[in-house]
Amino acid sequence: MLDIKDLWVRYNSIGGVTEAVKGVSLCVEKGSFTGLVGESGSGKSTMMMALLGLLPPRTEVRGKILFNGTDILGMSDSAMRDIRWKEIALVPQGAQNSFTPVMKIKSHIMEVLRVHLGMSLDDAETETARLLGEVGLDPGIKERYPHELSGGQKQRASIALALACSPSLLLADEPTTALDVIVQAEILELLSNLRRTKGLSIILVTHDLPLAATVCDRLVVMKDGSIAEIGTPSEIVNEPKHPHTKDLVREMFRQRDKK
Repeated sequence: MLDIKDLWVRYNSIGGVTEAVKGVSLCVEKGSFTGLVGESGSGKSTMMMALLGLLPPRTEVRGKILFNGTDILGMSDSAMRDIRWKEIALVPQGAQNSFTPVMKIKSHIMEVLRVHLGMSLDDAETETARLLGEVGLDPGIKERYPHELSGGQKQRASIALALACSPSLLLADEPTTALDVIVQAEILELLSNLRRTKGLSIILVTHDLPLAATVCDRLVVMKDGSIAEIGTPSEIVNEPKHPHTKDLVREMFRQRDKK
């Protein structure tokens, strides 16, 4: 489904040049749940923006990103707009980033349905209610404003928005940030269920190794713009090979022992 080949991303600014991604190659299979694990600055979010064609101006990109056999890296903005939402969708970090405060929840989802799928107002409103129900929310929430929802409700609504055009690949960028432990578990369970019932491929972007290890079938550990190690959760946790992975695993067990 997704085949990233020798991807390099360089940010050019007045302050200098930053190599954010350095020669990354990665395959993501259909229906898989991949955890992209790394600290801030490791390059994981830059990779996601490259997938969506949303890197800032003056960014140099080399390599290939093959999505269902087509290299999307050199696509025009108009071609990428067809890919975003319909094929690849993003659940951004911080659910509040999905919503405009002065618009009702339904307005956000209906706009996507009308612009990208050409739905009528009535059909879009009906589909909005269905999508909210699919992520475990009362459809009546569509009439509320973002500030009227709890953190967990807002995150579920953000996932519903990402699912509006039935994408085959979902990018979830730190989807449990600022949520309590119980709500975190609920969101991860929701993502796992959506993967199973809809055949979604999911890339979970996170700094939290223990969290990723609980739901993902494969972990990709990143360090300083490169892939340090790839393996199953069992391989990464029980037999880490790269020094950075070993540090992450040691910290995971240290935090666990403190509880």
